[in-house]
Amino acid sequence: MSDDTNVTNGTEQHPTESVWMSTTDRTSYPPLDGDREVDVAVVGGGITGLTAATKLSEEGKDVAVVESGRIVEGVTGKTTAKLTLQHGLIYDHLRSEFGDTLARQYADANQDAIETVRDRVERYDIDCDFDRTPAYTYTESAEKRSDIADEVEAARALDIPAEFVEETPLPFDVEAAIRVDDQARFHPRKYLLALAEAVEDAGNDVFERTKATDVESGDGNRVVTERGTLTADAVVVATHFPLLDHRLFFSRLYPHRSYVVTIRTDDAPSEGMYYRAEEPGRSLRTKVAGEDDLLIVGGEGHKTGQGDEKERYRRLERYAGEQFEVESMPYRWSTQDFSTPDKVPFVGRLGPTTDGIYVGTGYGGWGMTNGTAAGELLADLALGRSNPYESVFDPTRLSKSSAGKALKENTEVAKEFVGGWAKSLFGSDTVTPPAGESRIVRHDGKPYGLYRDEDGELHAVSAVCTHMDCIVDWNDAEKSWDCPCHGSRFGVDGSVIDGPAVEDLPRPGSDD
Repeated sequence: MSDDTNVTNGTEQHPTESVWMSTTDRTSYPPLDGDREVDVAVVGGGITGLTAATKLSEEGKDVAVVESGRIVEGVTGKTTAKLTLQHGLIYDHLRSEFGDTLARQYADANQDAIETVRDRVERYDIDCDFDRTPAYTYTESAEKRSDIADEVEAARALDIPAEFVEETPLPFDVEAAIRVDDQARFHPRKYLLALAEAVEDAGNDVFERTKATDVESGDGNRVVTERGTLTADAVVVATHFPLLDHRLFFSRLYPHRSYVVTIRTDDAPSEGMYYRAEEPGRSLRTKVAGEDDLLIVGGEGHKTGQGDEKERYRRLERYAGEQFEVESMPYRWSTQDFSTPDKVPFVGRLGPTTDGIYVGTGYGGWGMTNGTAAGELLADLALGRSNPYESVFDPTRLSKSSAGKALKENTEVAKEFVGGWAKSLFGSDTVTPPAGESRIVRHDGKPYGLYRDEDGELHAVSAVCTHMDCIVDWNDAEKSWDCPCHGSRFGVDGSVIDGPAVEDLPRPGSDD
């Protein structure tokens, strides 16, 4: 058992690996070996990239997928795996922000995504625990009851078959809830690994351990990797955070982390997916990985690099113990998402001067449907076709909340930048951490992050994020260096885990 294992309330808990990862085999696709020419290059092997690659393969296109690590091991491998158009209290907001036409497009895009998954499950005979079930957004607070009522009214105005209810299958009372039927849950890795096989069966390629370092537009778009270059008519950038940031997405995307524990309990409701509409947020999902007594309990979100990660897990454990009869807690993990100012993803052409390069990002924690919708849309654009949802997801859009939200978020980023550097100035030149702990220290006037693992080995990297020079912070739960400004994350060896950074943290003595 790893050093990250702990015991809470007498229940043994595994390291931070998702149930989806633990119940599927690892992949072993080869890396790219030299230069290639294809019709479409897809950068990123998560739900967006593999959905796009599958559709393009079905259309007879020559496709290559490149993934820096292993496919479906990033954000997609750490989801709660809800397939639903109900994304919290979203539709009352969208009607106010965009009007009914675009709000309805958002709902239709996400419901169509559920049907897309269902159709591919049937087409490729995928055993991925796909199961229809209602989705509930609920409140336990009398003060939030009117918000639920407003959301039901907004949903119905958009022809969403929503119902106001005061009881749910949960083993505790709720004040009110919105219920939407005919939603779904599934095992995302089983589904997407099957899609990757379908891409290969169509004569196309999936390349792992192939890190893209740049995307170049021009007469023949190019994806530059450490192992060769892909030249393509079209490029789909599906890397969670865009690799090529011509639109300054870093200033319009806001990173946050959230946490999950799974519990074995006889109290798990037989149906349903649940989201609590007040703080602290909670996400509940039954029938996990085909097991009826396994329940996901998620929540405790915070901005990346700005939270006590181990305490977040403890809070979820306490909440689970208060609401359910817990037999054990076999899995726990965390994930990272990016949100946009208006809560709608950015999906479409990267920019007016980058013809043939398309991007999908900013799913706000609802990546199973938004990511599927994005993959379908991006494939259509790469095929030169229109898509009914281009308008609502358009990355160039301006919305009512964008300017105010951007100002607020970027003011906080500035504070983190200044505060991080001020704190680093007081780092010690000599004190190194004991086993299991970290420090920010100064060496030759530069800040470095030190972490000593449980075996006593000291790991040292630059503490300056390679994206925009913020000072990183140690994440004790995930054993990573996290940037509190724009959400980049790095391993103990400095390697990039999450963007927007694309370069690793230098080590002492390297050319930094």
